[in-house]
Amino acid sequence: MSSVLTDLFPHPIVQAPMAGGVSVPQLAAAVSDAGGLGFLAAGYKTADGMYQEIKQLRGLTSRPFGVNLFLPQPETPGASTGSAGAADTAPSNAAVDVYAHQLAGEASWYETELGDPESGRDDGYDAKLAVLLDNPVPVVSFHFGVPAREVIDSLHRVGTLTFVTATTAEEARAVERAGADVVIAQGVEAGGHQGTHRDVPETDGSGIGLLSLVAQVRESVGIPVVAAGGIMRGGQIVAVCAAGASAAQLGTAFVAAHESGAHALHKQALTNPLFARTELTRAFTGRPARALVNRFLREHGPYAPAAYPEVHHLTAPLRKAAAKAGDAQGLALWAGQGHRMARELPAGQLVEVLVAELAAARTALSAGGAR
Repeated sequence: MSSVLTDLFPHPIVQAPMAGGVSVPQLAAAVSDAGGLGFLAAGYKTADGMYQEIKQLRGLTSRPFGVNLFLPQPETPGASTGSAGAADTAPSNAAVDVYAHQLAGEASWYETELGDPESGRDDGYDAKLAVLLDNPVPVVSFHFGVPAREVIDSLHRVGTLTFVTATTAEEARAVERAGADVVIAQGVEAGGHQGTHRDVPETDGSGIGLLSLVAQVRESVGIPVVAAGGIMRGGQIVAVCAAGASAAQLGTAFVAAHESGAHALHKQALTNPLFARTELTRAFTGRPARALVNRFLREHGPYAPAAYPEVHHLTAPLRKAAAKAGDAQGLALWAGQGHRMARELPAGQLVEVLVAELAAARTALSAGGAR
């Protein structure tokens, strides 16, 4: 690994920050204690909620960890988010209203109200940054764009390293220009939200596969690369490192971990034959995100508008009600393409297994090359 990373964690394993309650302090602590880099997801939390989880995590481990932030979304059509490379336009209210009308039957079925799509676009970004500058953590990562240079510089001044997700070589160059320390190259195989810097409806489903992306990014930037997307085994970690990555970020692999905060139905669905495949969909949040195909995704995915976070706010009560009812067909079952390879283990033990697998894969490669 790059020395920037080895000073943080000895094994080339990063636990992806998964918003929505999966990346709880217990999970991050177990991964960090095992020699990986655990992450908290600040997305959808208040600034105080994030701060309380950081305090809890610090009480569980003395090892380095990270916190992930979502970049704020634009306020008006064509408006900038204040981040380089993020030039999305706000969706029309009409498209959201049409989708809300379509979801009325879901609200009736689950005996709940639809959420307010105008519940906010910035995810408390400035308040969370203020907390992280007053109470620095080892790493802060960013999703949905590139933070302004002054944000990265301010985090550097308090000793925090910055990771930023990119889904193309062009986005990776923007990450490097902004002064970030590490780029997370996210392949189309990844579960959950694609971290594209611009949400372009015309490119839905046309993302780049991880190995091709890592190679392209490695030739485009000089900063370390962390590979993310469908990685479930130690041999895959070796493969992405051979392609140019310094480490691998795993999300779905940790969803099934004992310490994960994922709903039990979500954990079970990863290996349940009923959920045979994944798709990129806007059905739950309005932004492309990879999930197991269930009834909600099939029925509403084709009609969901490019409207994040409006659709997220709209469907949040439906997802909460589905979880309460024990109905996996109404949940957002985020999962990468390797979901059937999930293992229900304590997170620390999973890191140990992955380390053993990557060591075995390296030995096998060395033996093969010696012949």
